[in-house]
Parts: sequence; C-alpha cells; structure tokens
Amino acid sequence: MMDVLAMPWSGGGPGPWILFFPLLWAVAVIGAVAVLRRFVWRGRGPWQRPGGPVGAASGAPSPLTVLGNRFASGEIDEDEYWRRLSVLEEQFGVRDKRKGSAP
Repeated sequence: MMDVLAMPWSGGGPGPWILFFPLLWAVAVIGAVAVLRRFVWRGRGPWQRPGGPVGAASGAPSPLTVLGNRFASGEIDEDEYWRRLSVLEEQFGVRDKRKGSAP
C-alpha cells in the first residue's frame, strides 16, 4: 500500500504522506486529553483538592456553613447571624443572594 501512495513522488519515497500519521497521532492525543479534561478531570487539578481550595483542610466546613448551622441550632439569634454574615461578606467577598445585595 505504501508503494501506491509513494509512487507519484520522486524516488519512490514516502512523500508528504509521512506527515499524515504523526498529525493523526497528535489529533488523537489532544482529543483524548480534551475528553478527559471535560468529563473526568472536571474541576480537579494538581492545584485543587477534592475537599476545596488548597488552603482549606479537606472535609472542613466553610465559615458560611458553620454560621448557618449555628443559627439553625439556635446558638445565635437572627441579629447575630446577620452581623456575622456581614463581617464574612466584608472579609471574604461572599455575597448572600437571598439578601438582594448588589453584585
């Protein structure tokens, strides 16, 4: 088969067809990496842990979760909840969409 592909070019060498196979392999590798990044490695990378950002301990709840749990269990009242939430918003840039705060 290679003889048939190589005949029109001088000396019977492989001609430009030799570039086709490495390009085909490059497309296959790039496609496989793209599929893996899209479906398998989504949201994970060497800089991220499954538990959250690099600075957070794995399995540790976020400050908003802790605050919400304390309010739900009755440890703090509504005024204390909103006061502490505003401090978290100022410190971490967290916005509570239920409050209707502007972006």
